[in-house]
Amino acid sequence: MRISVAGNYQNGNVEVATIRSKADMLYAPVQNIVFKSQNVSLYQAFYGNKADNDVFSRNYLYFQPRNKIYPFAIAYVSANFRRKIELRYFAGAGATWQIWNTPAHVFKVSAAAVYEATRFNSTVYNFSEYNGADKIALWRGTAYLGGWSYLFGRRLRLYYDAYWQPAFNNQRNYRSQFDIGADFPVWKGLSFNVLYTFMHENVVVEKIRKDDRILTFGLAYQIKRHNTSTSPATSSPAHRPVPSKIR
Repeated sequence: MRISVAGNYQNGNVEVATIRSKADMLYAPVQNIVFKSQNVSLYQAFYGNKADNDVFSRNYLYFQPRNKIYPFAIAYVSANFRRKIELRYFAGAGATWQIWNTPAHVFKVSAAAVYEATRFNSTVYNFSEYNGADKIALWRGTAYLGGWSYLFGRRLRLYYDAYWQPAFNNQRNYRSQFDIGADFPVWKGLSFNVLYTFMHENVVVEKIRKDDRILTFGLAYQIKRHNTSTSPATSSPAHRPVPSKIR
């Protein structure tokens, strides 16, 4: 489990309040099944006027993630105040190919198909074919790449991911996002972190911009817990805990 919280408050000539939190969890209940959950929240207000009040939860269920290629199920739930998205969810399945997986470096790509439904706080869009509907439901494809590397003798951890999601029924309905971040270890699981996120959504509510860029930094604390059983079924190299292989 990894938890981070960052924020700031300013009062006087300028009044700003920002809180951003992130909680990631990786859990392997049995040898060949792994559950991963990544959750982010963002609140921001200027002079008491809310600018952001967002949540984003992405969840995966992996089967045999030690394999070079393995299947997974996926489910996302989100809300975005700035983009006037009251609720978005999608679920589907796909497969991942681990191109590079060592203790110091991981790089993988995946592809999936998902069904998505989004409820907006508006019925007017930048593409007129969606006007009049406050909910858009469709099938999407997803192409993803991501990984991380330890550098400078593990004094720096660099991590990144990116995805592209086109709609199957409309080539103009797509979105993309990439994240790049770094962790600088401070003391016993405590680290300083910085993260840059770029988001593009091609179908948006009228007067909403397609692109968002966010730079955050703060402190993170990571907890690792491994199976300590000494039974033959878990002590041999072939049966060591799965989580470190799929972070």
